[in-house]
Parts: sequence; C-alpha cells; structure tokens
Amino acid sequence: MLDMQLLLNEIAAELNSHTDRGKVADYIPELAKADPKNFGISVATVDGKAYSAGDADISFSIQSISKVFMLTMALGKVGDDLWKSVGREPSGTAFNSIIQLEQEKGIPRNPFINAGAIVTSDIVLAGHQPKETIAEILRFIRGLTDDDTIFVDKDVAQSETDTGFRNRALANYMRAFGNLQNPVDEALGVYFHQCAIAMSCTQLAKAGLFLANGGINPLTSEKVIPPIRVRRVNAIMMTCGHYVESAISPLALGSPERAASAVEYLLSCQEKHPLPSGHLDLITMATRSLADWHWKCWFKKQVGMFSAVN
Repeated sequence: MLDMQLLLNEIAAELNSHTDRGKVADYIPELAKADPKNFGISVATVDGKAYSAGDADISFSIQSISKVFMLTMALGKVGDDLWKSVGREPSGTAFNSIIQLEQEKGIPRNPFINAGAIVTSDIVLAGHQPKETIAEILRFIRGLTDDDTIFVDKDVAQSETDTGFRNRALANYMRAFGNLQNPVDEALGVYFHQCAIAMSCTQLAKAGLFLANGGINPLTSEKVIPPIRVRRVNAIMMTCGHYVESAISPLALGSPERAASAVEYLLSCQEKHPLPSGHLDLITMATRSLADWHWKCWFKKQVGMFSAVN
C-alpha cells in the first residue's frame, strides 16, 4: 500500500537538497519578495484524509489558480452562455498576450489566459459592486475549504493594481469589442483581488476536492457544480492549464492541472488513474516535484487534489 505521508516527506527532502531554486516572479513587484527557499506540497483525498510536507501551511497568493474557481463561479451564473464570451481552446501564446484578440474580435481563447480570466471576472461581477463580488469569491473558496481564515493579500492586490498595464490593455481591447459589460476598472479590480487571495498548499488542495469528486465537496457534502461541468472544468485545466506548454503537459501528465506564477500547481487525480513517468520541463522545483510524483505514484482509487508551491 502506498504510504502517502512517507512519499511526500521523501519528495520534500529530495527537493530541498536542490540548489537550483528557480526564479521567483517579479513582473508584479510584491511577488518578487517571495522566499525561493520555501517549498510545500499537500494532498487531500476525497475520503477526508490530508497529507502535507515542507512549507505546506505557509500562505501565498494563488494568482492564476484563482481562475479555476472563477471559471466554476461563472459557469454557475450563466451556464453555457459563458462560451459566447470566451473560448475553450489552448492559445499557444503567453498568458498575457494580446495578439489573438484582434483576429478573434475580442474573444479570448480560454478562461485561463489573462484575457479570458478578466472576462470570467466581469461575468461574476455582473449586477454587483466590486467589493461585494470579492466578498462573494472569498465566501465561495472558504466554503470549499471549510476554512474562514482565507484572505486577500492587500499588498499583492495593490501591487497588481499599480503595475497591471498589460491587463488594462487587454481589458480595454475587449471592452472595445463589446466583450466586457462592466467598467474596465471594476472588472480589473475583481481580477486583481482574486489573484491576490492567499492560501496555503493544504487549503488549496482541499479547495479543489470537488473537481475530483463529481462536483460534490466531500468536506461538507454540498453540491458545488453538476458532474457535466466538472468534466468541462477538468478538460480545460488539462488542455489549457499551462499556456504555451498546454500541448505538452497532458501528454506528460495525463491529469487536469493548473499552473501559476509563484510557481504553484493544482492537479486533480481521478478514479483508477495512474500518473505516468514522462518527460517534463525541469525548470522549476514544482515541476521536479511533479516528475518525482509521477514516477512513484500509481493510484488505485480516487485520490483527490495535489498542490505544490515553490
């Protein structure tokens, strides 16, 4: 039988021995303050078990992982009408690229590139004030984790607001095509604050459990979304979760996942789903942890959610 805690301890110990810690994101100044020595890893299972190693309880801004939760909320609000405003295809370009928006009349390729995430933020915002929407997002994520300590890192949110020039360009461009319904500053205010939500690996793994459990939150037994929407969210995580690497990642990993700039990963493991060994781009500590994970693990039941941060 797989000893999950022993496995995580081995991964954390091995990765902590690496001197190449990668480079922290610095395009948002506040993110550049992150300690590159931090490494945490956490697994939450659908039967209520949780395993962690390393710095798994240190909070960090979840950045683009927030897009998974915003996609879930947007689908809950407008259903399949969402796909009139944002696509479901890999972009093949950088997460903040503006190139395709002109050719495709302001419709972003998918909800995980920045332009697409701004659209989902705009949809969740509809009919509310930004502060109300941010509070709603926090309630949703706190409900997923059954944890009221999750918060918005105001310093990160302010840093994103002060330097989000490219995101303003994306939003104004989409507004010009009629694909944003709210004022640009309001939609971006929601977007910047959702990215600044601070969570630990342990909290993040629990928050994603509904995606490994048919849309039911196993912590509270509440229905989050219907199974058909779980399949769609997982499918988009698999095909679009890594921006320019999205074509490679499903072949290597075979699991729905979402990467962010910290570096952070959120990965969903489904029933009787083996995680194969395969070629991965070993640029960061987090991808090394995934490579080690895939080599050692063979899951024989529903496992749940894996999160790691470097």
